[in-house]
Amino acid sequence: MGLTKSEEFTVKDNKLAKYAKALSHPARIAILRILIKRQSCICGDIVEELPLSQSTVSQHLKELKDAGLIKGEIEGAKVCYCIDETELNQAKSYIDELFSSYFLSKTSCC
Repeated sequence: MGLTKSEEFTVKDNKLAKYAKALSHPARIAILRILIKRQSCICGDIVEELPLSQSTVSQHLKELKDAGLIKGEIEGAKVCYCIDETELNQAKSYIDELFSSYFLSKTSCC
């Protein structure tokens, strides 16, 4: 695997890139929508709501969890997932800051 030189960028930019990567698949967006809509921990119900296999959903949940956007709690043989509100707020803040910086500095271009 190639060197990404992520250490050459700010902590905030690396974190924003991690969020963006996690949000880069429509299945992950759908999973977040499900968790936001339910506003509670969900175990096996996510698979029933998506046209994907259990293993594929598990991979997408892992990506969201690795980015910190969701958290999982083990309940017996199941893992129940919910939104990590602190991380979601941080992701929103970083994304808002990036896009609003464009509008604040907008000049005539192209």
